[in-house]
Amino acid sequence: MATPPGVWPADALAVDGWRTVPTAHPPLDAQLPGGGWPLGALIELLQPAPDAPVWPLVLPALVARQRSAGGALALVGSPHEPFVPALAAAGVRADAVLWLTADAPVARLWLAEQALACGDVAAVLAWLPRARSADLRRLHLAAARRGEGLLFALRPAAAAASASPAPLRIAVEGADGSTLALRLRLLKRRGPPLVEPLLLARGAPLCDVLAASAGVQAQAPQGVPNVDWVLPRRVSAGGVCVQPEVGDAVVRLAVAA
Repeated sequence: MATPPGVWPADALAVDGWRTVPTAHPPLDAQLPGGGWPLGALIELLQPAPDAPVWPLVLPALVARQRSAGGALALVGSPHEPFVPALAAAGVRADAVLWLTADAPVARLWLAEQALACGDVAAVLAWLPRARSADLRRLHLAAARRGEGLLFALRPAAAAASASPAPLRIAVEGADGSTLALRLRLLKRRGPPLVEPLLLARGAPLCDVLAASAGVQAQAPQGVPNVDWVLPRRVSAGGVCVQPEVGDAVVRLAVAA
């Protein structure tokens, strides 16, 4: 007998629901419903520190989504200014990185919602250390209305003890004794619990990424600025754009009325 939508056997992954984007990490894809990151839903990544390395985990999907759907990558409340050369070397469009800054939790939530409502934004990463469950539900519903957006909320590891509407919650940690591996604990998914953590390769060291970036610059046509000169467009919670001092990487944020 077929199960109704939103219901799945206790010992199996859900087979209906959201479209997905492959994570590019086969061991992780095998453990996620639909074989990847869900579109139109909140994905919660819990980290031991705000600047803990999650880029190797999410970058492949961000690049794939940007290439397939077009649009910008919006970073809300990131702890550091995005290092565009490294992102570009990984495949992110250097002229389509939008840096949205705010300190107040309500302002970050608003920025994330506006980015989700913008058809020119392919994916949103929001650092939300003080978000409440009701705030996360608002974001989840905003992502569902968009339908095709990729949304990651980055929160502290201590938030694992709190309830969340996110259908997928993953604790991201560095593997013990290794700087080249990530340990993932799947705290919540549409399927049975996963007792054992997953170990994933963290990716190329920074020196390799920068070397690749240098190669891209060397092959750039004459007259095209080096990627080092391209800075993200910074937008404050009040909607005021702060123009970079060098370069001209302009991304428009079409704020919904």
